[in-house]
Amino acid sequence: MDKKQILALVLITLLLTVWLYFQSVNQPPTPPQKQNNENSSETFSKKDSNLNEPKTILKDTLPAPQSDSFKLESKYGSRFAKLLKGSDQTITIETELYKAIIHSKGAVLTYFELKNYKKWDKEPSQLIPTGELGISALTLEGKRIDTRELFYQFNTSETNIRLGGNRSFSFSAILETEPGQFIEKKFTFYGNQYIFDFDVNIEGMESVLHSRGLTLNWNDGLHYQELNSIDESSDAVAMTSLGQATEEIDASGDQPVQASATGSIDFAAVKIKYFSATIIPHPARSFDGTVDMEGKNYKVEHEGAVEKYSLSFRLPYKGGTHNRSFKIFIGPLDYDIVKPLGLDAEINFGWKWLVRPIGEFFMLPIFKGIHDVVPNYGIAIIIFSILMKLLLYPLSIGQMKSAQKMQLLGPEMAAIRERFKDDNTKQQQETMKLYSEYGINPMGGCLPLLLQMPILYALWAVLRTAIDLRQADFFLWITDLSVPDVLFTLPFKLIWFDQFSGLALAMGITLFIQQKMSVTDPRQKSMVYIMPVMFTLMFSGFPSGLNLYYFMFNLFGILQQVYMNKYSKNKPSLADLKRAPKKEGFLQRKMREAQDIAQSQGRSIPGMPDKKQQGQRGQGQRKKKR
Repeated sequence: MDKKQILALVLITLLLTVWLYFQSVNQPPTPPQKQNNENSSETFSKKDSNLNEPKTILKDTLPAPQSDSFKLESKYGSRFAKLLKGSDQTITIETELYKAIIHSKGAVLTYFELKNYKKWDKEPSQLIPTGELGISALTLEGKRIDTRELFYQFNTSETNIRLGGNRSFSFSAILETEPGQFIEKKFTFYGNQYIFDFDVNIEGMESVLHSRGLTLNWNDGLHYQELNSIDESSDAVAMTSLGQATEEIDASGDQPVQASATGSIDFAAVKIKYFSATIIPHPARSFDGTVDMEGKNYKVEHEGAVEKYSLSFRLPYKGGTHNRSFKIFIGPLDYDIVKPLGLDAEINFGWKWLVRPIGEFFMLPIFKGIHDVVPNYGIAIIIFSILMKLLLYPLSIGQMKSAQKMQLLGPEMAAIRERFKDDNTKQQQETMKLYSEYGINPMGGCLPLLLQMPILYALWAVLRTAIDLRQADFFLWITDLSVPDVLFTLPFKLIWFDQFSGLALAMGITLFIQQKMSVTDPRQKSMVYIMPVMFTLMFSGFPSGLNLYYFMFNLFGILQQVYMNKYSKNKPSLADLKRAPKKEGFLQRKMREAQDIAQSQGRSIPGMPDKKQQGQRGQGQRKKKR
């Protein structure tokens, strides 16, 4: 465009701008339209719509934004929404055993500190992660109400209560929707018990609550108390007891686990290694219904894991006045504390029908009896290991005598291996013949060891779960007999570990000496070195109290072996073995019977001398004599 055209365009633009400005200033404002939800459909009709004013149309026809109160009322209904506002008050109960705090919001237990126990870092042992003992309900309108979000009213003005001895204190928290319609929680605490009473009372709520929609909940398990979360997770479970049966869930995997237990409930519990929270129907077995259990596994820093469990007691409500009574135990899994309450099933003593009775009724009383005399648990474990060595002497002596006999046959067996080094079958046949000639049972050393296994496993379970060893000092670097005594830490991970236990190392050395003294077969020489190394690595993650026991047990075993080898007057010789009456063992008898069957079928059993070959040897020997 030339200069004249550009100038004309600029002038026209200015003229239009000035005209539009004066038009907007001089035009009277349009009166605002009244918002009328009832006529909103007429406001946005085809007749009145104007495409040049879309903003005005949309503004007038959209519904007003919903307020927070409207949303809450929609979620909870008008009866419960008014209880979402209030002042959060607390009641603190302090006894000689614990300190508990209950909030009026939800009337839940939010804090429970055990005074006689500490966490691994010496901080107070507080067990409650969030608000527990909450109640949820399903209304007749299909709304799920979590009363932890609602404000209850306490019936007491006292906020700090101290209880000692046999003193008790009761108070109620009431959630009232209408006059004569309420949910009440009643708490009764005692000065010298870890257990308190908890009652749920419902009155006149049949017009509000669904008959099967009420539950009493424990939601988030317990706070972990030990340094090693993996070790604590291995003992964390949710469990329900019904008579003689116990149902458990273990969330050790990546997927959540769920289960339900239905019947006459003794108790339901969430537990970690040394502590438990347990809901017990009162009176005993008065709750015939269903408990739902759920567990989840959460990964935490340093390759750890935390398992959280929840419990839900279903509380059917048929209207009118409804009462449910429970006893709540929150405390240590100390056998002397939980046994009178009928909660000893929460302590894991091993397999129920074999190992558990040995640990619960035999080893634990002996161990506690020793500690009543000797206050130091480390010394008590040493004395306990001596007693166990004496108790197992009849079994261990048979094992050692079998090892002595095998040592005497060592040169003969070496000669057989050298003579038939290219024929393994022949080696086995001649070796079995040698055993038979000297009356040696090759399984003689294994049977005593197998008989000891249930006892040793029961002992492992007792020492591993005994809360008495928790944070119990011994000497030097061993300051807690319930955790590994770390002597040094590697700057890197070796397979699955990076820490060495001093007592595990000492136990491995004693095991090496034992193996060196008892293993004479050159084919098993590698086990002399492999077994101690494997056990040292594996036991480095075990509690130091357990390693102390095994170290002392092995040490006394070495002393016993030395005495038998050097000072015993009844040491046998090869001539004694050959003259002694031969007693065919169970294994030898079964192998002979198998050989007889095989011979009748024209076959031979590897490891057993062939009868035909025996006959040929006999003929050859007779020819030499002639």
